[in-house]
Amino acid sequence: MIAKKEGMTHAETIEKLCSLRNHGSKFGIDRMRLLSEAIGAPQKHFPAIHLAGTNGKGSTSAMLESILRSKGLRVGLYTSPHLVKLGERIQVNRAPLDDAAICAYAEKLYAASSRFGKPGDEDFPSFFELMTAMAFLRFSETHCDAAVIETGLGGRLDATNILQPKVCAITSIGLDHCDMLGGTIEAVAAEKAGIIKPGVPVVLGCVPEAAERVIRSVAHEKGAPLISVRERFGDDIDAYPQTNLFGDHQRRNAATATLVAEIFFRETRNEAAGDISTALNTVCWPARWERRKLEDGRELIIDVAHNAECAVALDAMLSAHIEKTGTRPSLIVGVLGTDRAQPILRVIAKHAGRIFLVRPAQDRACSLADLRACIPADFSGSIFESDVATLFPGKGYCALETQPGESIIVAGSCYLAGEVIAALAGNADDSEQNLQDKLPNAKP
Repeated sequence: MIAKKEGMTHAETIEKLCSLRNHGSKFGIDRMRLLSEAIGAPQKHFPAIHLAGTNGKGSTSAMLESILRSKGLRVGLYTSPHLVKLGERIQVNRAPLDDAAICAYAEKLYAASSRFGKPGDEDFPSFFELMTAMAFLRFSETHCDAAVIETGLGGRLDATNILQPKVCAITSIGLDHCDMLGGTIEAVAAEKAGIIKPGVPVVLGCVPEAAERVIRSVAHEKGAPLISVRERFGDDIDAYPQTNLFGDHQRRNAATATLVAEIFFRETRNEAAGDISTALNTVCWPARWERRKLEDGRELIIDVAHNAECAVALDAMLSAHIEKTGTRPSLIVGVLGTDRAQPILRVIAKHAGRIFLVRPAQDRACSLADLRACIPADFSGSIFESDVATLFPGKGYCALETQPGESIIVAGSCYLAGEVIAALAGNADDSEQNLQDKLPNAKP
């Protein structure tokens, strides 16, 4: 059992949940179905939107949440990973799950899971499965009018795929987690398309042609009506909706969110007033080219560009930034995996005056030597090795000295962004970042 009779503290609960990650991710949805049945199938008690995709899931989910809430709905939001605190993953009307609720839900879920064995047993739920069940319980018990649910990894075998949503969406397709999802665009697309349900409408973001063929084929086989962003908005980015999140890729995400919202309102017969344009321009989604002011007035930008597809967007954003400021920025970089680090550091080397390499506090993070090896040989700027504690030693403070007009940009892993955000808030010791299932080395 997770709790003593008097109940466990939040720290004890987090430690217990954290211990589950050592058993790794468990693919397949049979365990999730069993767990759901044991707690009353809460996912059946609210209308859901289900999103998959290599990138853009989180931003699109945040946009959708903003749109739905602008209609006066009570909206649940389930995303991963979190940046600083575990409760960020499960929000209702953008209020994260608090510590007391996490303890109560964890106790209930461990009690329900005990019938399947003990932690580490094949049938005992993984960390992500327990978090998914926690989200479903929360959204059911708070009587959400809608819930936006993001897949964790892939789609077909993801724990969230026990949903029967009103509409689903696939935001983008790229080559990431290839050891688990397949080494081709077509294979990744097939895994993501696993969230498509018979007769349930599908919105398709801007994906490669090879991926679109696969996804359309799956939708056709399942009788699921499909509309693509390109069909609605074309290829001219100026025709896409505006959003306060920076970058052309975010306008494409905004187009996906707009189409999903329209279908959801149609499917649920919601005719409440609400302005989609205003909602898209008031989205709160941290660490997506997020601008922050340091205590000394300098600007710090944080962006979770963490894989090859993100590197393309980062390239465009850095180009626009330098064109506007006329100065090459200093980049603080940390990435998980050399396959991800190589395209990101190629882009950064094109634009940076200085590169500061750091290692996020994660098992899969690249070493400083591995990061350095990913920097092209023709990079003419300066390279330094450091860590988050040294660069961000106090609340609102960055120790990096800059020239007038020189920007400081943090780019790379979500975990690096979370560490920096916690350090800037002065609560680095309270960070709950090490909560994530370890990933297996082979495709399921």
